[in-house]
Amino acid sequence: MRNTAKLTTAVLAAGALTFALSACGSDKDSSSASSDYSGPLVVAASPTPHAEILNFVKKNLAKKAGLDLEVKEFTDYVTPNTATEDGSVGANYFQNQPYLDDFNKKNGTHIVPVVTVHLEPLGLYSHKVKSADALKSGATVAVPNDSVNEARALKLLAANGLITLKSGVGNEATPADITKNPKKLKFKELEAAQTPRSLDDVDAAVINGNYAISSGLKPAKDALILESAKNNPYGNFLAVEKGHEKDPRVKKLAKLLTSPEVKKFIEDKYAGSVIPSF
Repeated sequence: MRNTAKLTTAVLAAGALTFALSACGSDKDSSSASSDYSGPLVVAASPTPHAEILNFVKKNLAKKAGLDLEVKEFTDYVTPNTATEDGSVGANYFQNQPYLDDFNKKNGTHIVPVVTVHLEPLGLYSHKVKSADALKSGATVAVPNDSVNEARALKLLAANGLITLKSGVGNEATPADITKNPKKLKFKELEAAQTPRSLDDVDAAVINGNYAISSGLKPAKDALILESAKNNPYGNFLAVEKGHEKDPRVKKLAKLLTSPEVKKFIEDKYAGSVIPSF
């Protein structure tokens, strides 16, 4: 910041210095357009399946496409977006549209989707019962505590007749919006990453697909109930800070993530627990 000038000579000196600094700044700005998109594209991702898919691209497809790709893993749902917003990473791959809309609104960030790659069906799991119908009256069900995933979990339970939600409640549903609860289910709100660890302490837990897989669960096989892929708005996508959609590196990665090779990799590796969205 420039100091307030008190003497004419100081003003002149400050003016000269400001001109010099402005000239340097102009040089930096004029070169930023070319330097912003140089070097490796660093992508923030959840370990499973996002980082696994990105590492498949890195090892098998990126070099031929002329893409220098670096994968940086995060285990939470906040840091990938804040790191993308502040430029620590060039893109992220871990989230869906309802979550991103809510995050941008609450945090004043400017993250936008580039291309949708896959769906991870949300599921209800239990170490204590073999079916959702077997849940006893007063059973405790763990659900993610962030607003979008909690609403998604409640909608899954409602779609399978375990509860009834207030009409038109949308992506901000909470247990307070339950109008019918015939089993008198109790809800334990936990950070999404903690829900798999709660299975020995609760009767059942609604778990995001990536956390289920990374915990050794197989959604297509182990879930008591599983989200339908049809007309599902929760597809996971590659995302960037607004204005970086035209980054040539991002365009290359978007093309590779929706290639036949990646589709086959997803289908073969995850056997229905992760579903290609292209």
